[in-house]
Amino acid sequence: MVSPFQSAPAAVVFDLDGTLIDSRGDIAAAVNHALLSTRRTALTPNLISSFVGDGARVLLARATRLSETAPELDELLQRYLEYYEAHPCDFSKWVDGAPQVLDRVAELDLPIGLCTNKDRPVTEAVLAALGVRTRFRAIYAGGDGPGKKPAPGPLLALAKQLNVEATSLVMVGDGPQDVECARRTGCRVIGVLSAYSPRDRISAAQPDVVLDSLVDLPDVIRRWCDATAQLTAIRRQ
Repeated sequence: MVSPFQSAPAAVVFDLDGTLIDSRGDIAAAVNHALLSTRRTALTPNLISSFVGDGARVLLARATRLSETAPELDELLQRYLEYYEAHPCDFSKWVDGAPQVLDRVAELDLPIGLCTNKDRPVTEAVLAALGVRTRFRAIYAGGDGPGKKPAPGPLLALAKQLNVEATSLVMVGDGPQDVECARRTGCRVIGVLSAYSPRDRISAAQPDVVLDSLVDLPDVIRRWCDATAQLTAIRRQ
């Protein structure tokens, strides 16, 4: 695998939901709490999962078939966030091999960032419950700035926090919004199959690589680092 990029990977940025953790149960519980507490009908977890990826307000708009600007969403969003922050990991669990993958990437001497559209307070609660807040050198979560994935702003902000060139990042995610965010930033992107994104959905977004399992990620990163180093050595000769 020869990388078309001119610089070696300088940092690896992960999406959270679906990529590192399976959070479908907690998201569904929070959505249904918001729905039921406002006298609406609960939805199945599978249906709710199909709405995930673009932030809590969009999730609730899809669940209620309301416009994203509908004032009714304000109360729903507040109830959702309050419940989710109080119950961040009742059902959530690591994607198979995710803690070991984080270890292996760190062993490559690459800083690790997190880029999620999940709201910041809930993100912090989830990471605290998992005991991994300090594993990430930099975090960009929903509400941290005016933009969210698929806009490039989150990755550009993370590059600044990590003190690396934005084009030297590697974005790892399971959704089209992750791929598009990386494309607009000009960096590499690896798509991972997940419960949220089957192969046809993530492949259609055309990431540089599609992985069946997150555990294969460190080998891809290492080969990219080796290929770039070899290319640099050849050019110096």
